[in-house]
Amino acid sequence: MGAVLLMAGCSGGVLKKQYEYEEEIYPALDGSATVYVNASLAALVALRGAEFNLDPKARFDRDRVRALFATPGVDVRTPTSSRRDGRRFVHVRIDVAHLQLLSDVRPLAWSEYGLNRQGELMRFTQDVGPAAGRPVGDVGWTGAELVAFRMHLPSRIEFHNSKSGVERGNIVTWEQPLAARLKGEPLALEVRMEPNSILYSTLILFAATALGAFAFMGAIVWWIARRGRDTAA
Repeated sequence: MGAVLLMAGCSGGVLKKQYEYEEEIYPALDGSATVYVNASLAALVALRGAEFNLDPKARFDRDRVRALFATPGVDVRTPTSSRRDGRRFVHVRIDVAHLQLLSDVRPLAWSEYGLNRQGELMRFTQDVGPAAGRPVGDVGWTGAELVAFRMHLPSRIEFHNSKSGVERGNIVTWEQPLAARLKGEPLALEVRMEPNSILYSTLILFAATALGAFAFMGAIVWWIARRGRDTAA
């Protein structure tokens, strides 16, 4: 029974796909952003040229990971770690007031970020450049590993160039084989979205619905009162 439920969960997309390197960016319409980087130490070494002890039994050096991401004007939250497939993975959160500051963060410096107005829409772009291509030896990679760049957009999406489509209304993912990313194959991300946030649009809709309901109730009360006066007369 447990196996059946597990298979159902996989087919229904309940289990999240696992990546060797993943960037999740939450851009805001005011230009600020939050980024989560989830990656194996081996991927950070091979892709971004970092220096880490890749022995899975080695002590997790939180300060060294923080130092890799530390940049003036960037808030780096306390890194955490996990293990998978015999490799250590790190998880880091970064907050910036201006999107362009992300290019100053060493692991993210391979990308150029842009957010500008294009007609009636906001256009977000991320052009990912070449990888460091640093050798890491045999770390257990099978060739099936994937790299992902995921955007959690704050407003309705009108256009994107991802092959994966849109998830849950406002999430777009770009995938690339790790081998292709190591070779530096180009990756250009683009999304065009409405200039108002989903939350703002939801509040406007809620307010309009509430006003409509109050107006309807007021009309009923007026009609009942009017009918009562006519009956009394």
